[in-house]
Amino acid sequence: MAQIERHDNRLGLWGWLGGGRWGLERYAYSLHRITGLALLGYFLLHIVVTSLRAMGIYLWAQGGPLHAPIFKVGEYLVFAAFAFHALNGIRLVLIELGMAVGRPIEPIYPYKTSLTVQRPLLIVMMVAAFALLLAGAYCYL
Repeated sequence: MAQIERHDNRLGLWGWLGGGRWGLERYAYSLHRITGLALLGYFLLHIVVTSLRAMGIYLWAQGGPLHAPIFKVGEYLVFAAFAFHALNGIRLVLIELGMAVGRPIEPIYPYKTSLTVQRPLLIVMMVAAFALLLAGAYCYL
């Protein structure tokens, strides 16, 4: 009977977070997940704050606690998460539908379609997200 070789995770938490050979696409993937969870958390918090109005508690009234400067920064971070998540989602839909994959070729590493088609699309998406973040910073801050 063959014995199964066991590999310990000697890098600990950094091995999970740092990954190793991470490319630009892997960072976009991780940031897409983080922004999705952050937007979900904001949505749940927004429901709680809005439902307090039914009890007669108006947190967003003039001079209320939600008008503190820290909440302006928080609103901008929500906008930034939304801008990145939305534009990256559009990019992922284009890739999943096959519009941004390129011609089929023999799969030899490094995959040419990911370098010549998908990476420029990711860079265009990041430039558009950065432009949205600058416009949002002008409006919010």
